[in-house]
Amino acid sequence: MHTQTLKQEALDAIQRLPDNADIEEIMYRLYVVNQIRQGMQEAAEGKGINSEELLRDMEKW
Repeated sequence: MHTQTLKQEALDAIQRLPDNADIEEIMYRLYVVNQIRQGMQEAAEGKGINSEELLRDMEKW
C-alpha cells in the first residue's frame, strides 16, 4: 500500500483547488485532509464505532 506523507497530501489537495482559491478555501481543504487522516488513524487503531452502532445511534436522533 502506498502511503503519502502529510505534506504530499496537503500539496495534492492544494493543487486540486482552482487557481483563484482564496486562503479560506485552502485552509478548509487542509482541515478536511487532516480530519480524514485522523479518522483513518482512529479506525486503524480500532477506535470509533461500527456501522451497526452508527445506525442505532442515528435512530435515536
